[in-house]
Amino acid sequence: MQIDWIYGLIGGLLIGTGGAVYLLGNGRIMGASGIIGGLVDGSGWSTAVERIIFLVGVFAAPLVVLQFWDRSETNITSNVTQLVVAGLLVGIGTRIANGCTSGHGVCGISRLSLRGIVATVFYILAGGLTMAILRHVMGWI
Repeated sequence: MQIDWIYGLIGGLLIGTGGAVYLLGNGRIMGASGIIGGLVDGSGWSTAVERIIFLVGVFAAPLVVLQFWDRSETNITSNVTQLVVAGLLVGIGTRIANGCTSGHGVCGISRLSLRGIVATVFYILAGGLTMAILRHVMGWI
């Protein structure tokens, strides 16, 4: 029986819970790109401590979970160039959209934000189109 979907469900619940805790705890929307962007461009230095704690948690949580959970195989590429280009494209896209999947998709949609809903629809479409082109036209994936 295929139960890999449960990992996505658990991850989604954890991200949603994290977003709710972040909002209830300090009254701000949890958008990972905005949290990182504020540290990079200097606009978020007044809340740098909470931003850094958030980022430490984002990186530490999977390391903790892996100690108790079976390590599953991934389909990630070993091509470092593809990984770097993908990361840069995601970063550029989040800056253009003024947010990322956690900000628009999780927190925006749950607040019935029209901006969040529209952004989510467009980045899902862009991701699907990109995947179709890279896989079926260019044969890279």
